[in-house]
Amino acid sequence: MREKAYIALGSNMGDAAVNLNGAVAALNLVPGVTVTKVSGFYLTKPWGYADQPDFTNACCEVETSLSPEALLGVCLGIEAGMGRVRVIKNGPRVIDLDLLLYGEEQRCTEELTLPHPRMWEREFVLRPLLDLADNGRIGTHDVAAALADLPAKNC
Repeated sequence: MREKAYIALGSNMGDAAVNLNGAVAALNLVPGVTVTKVSGFYLTKPWGYADQPDFTNACCEVETSLSPEALLGVCLGIEAGMGRVRVIKNGPRVIDLDLLLYGEEQRCTEELTLPHPRMWEREFVLRPLLDLADNGRIGTHDVAAALADLPAKNC
């Protein structure tokens, strides 16, 4: 059975657009994963650790036969393959892939929480995710309302 999943992408090192496109292409090469939609790219201020370049953010929708944990592993593998090194929490990165939603699955394990626990607080996630939403919604999730409810300048 195939499930729809949503992945946030971000980059602020090197050519961010090339990095995002490369990550989407890498996802599409994985057996059991098909990228079906990609949002627009959004330039955003860093979140958490401010002393770094602005980010380019996007989201993509995939159809997958992989489990949520396997899809997370794919995302982490793509990050590693593209040269991501975790030195500073929320610091600069070549690529960042976060599994946001996997159908209506809910998980809370040491390795994976679904839906992503902080996605509803972050404009840089919600704005591109809204590009992928039908009538502002993804399944039971009202992305448009969540974005409208954010305080101003929450990026």
